[in-house]
Amino acid sequence: MKIIFFAILILLLQETASAHGISPSDVQAMNEGGYLSFIELGASHMLSGYDHLLFLFGLVFFLTTIMDIMKFVTLFTLGHSITLIFATFMSITANYYLIDAVIAISVMYKGFDNNKGFENYLGVKSPNILLMVLIFGLIHGFGLSTRLQELPLGEQNFEMLLKIISFNIGVEIGQIIALVLMLIVLQQWRKLASFTKFSKVTNHALIFAGFMLFLMQMHGYSHLANEEEFGFNKDEHYHIHLDMQAEQKKIQNYHDSL
Repeated sequence: MKIIFFAILILLLQETASAHGISPSDVQAMNEGGYLSFIELGASHMLSGYDHLLFLFGLVFFLTTIMDIMKFVTLFTLGHSITLIFATFMSITANYYLIDAVIAISVMYKGFDNNKGFENYLGVKSPNILLMVLIFGLIHGFGLSTRLQELPLGEQNFEMLLKIISFNIGVEIGQIIALVLMLIVLQQWRKLASFTKFSKVTNHALIFAGFMLFLMQMHGYSHLANEEEFGFNKDEHYHIHLDMQAEQKKIQNYHDSL
């Protein structure tokens, strides 16, 4: 069990380093491209942002009517659009590791709420879910904003605003694509007896995924804020992670040989 736990943690650390940030190639593309490039980046950023996708999956997991889906997704979209546009335009930022850690908490929260955790485990009524979706939408948008602010947005307010809006349009396009795929999968799954049987387990897995993401973000923040407290320099820390990856590969090779 410990081996599986650390293997998943290492995998998340590896994937996060490449999947959810703004790479030098992204910066170059935005410098050379126009507003369409920002739309493309927004869509790809949403489709690779598994913390956002996990929350969206939890959000629609038990929703079966078009009206409910539109109501909840619209609130989430409104929330992250507000902070994405406003915070970026006003240059309001924060440590992205901490923001992403709160986003990870939102994933845990949705899985916990889906399993009626407040009623079953805490003996209290769950908070208003519509309000919570809006609040988490605002937080998710702030997370997107911290990434977008790493890009060259220009010095003219109008040009900057158009680039921000273009990125936001791309985010919504990516969200629609992901949402359609999720709804198709969920609709087909609900026809099977396994949906009722494994729905609670699936949301427990959502909580676990959010928890792993939270650990990963706090790991990144602790390295950024308290580098010297680890007792080794960056080069030593890099090689420790290489050793961890090599150990993971040995484990995988061992299982493949069985």
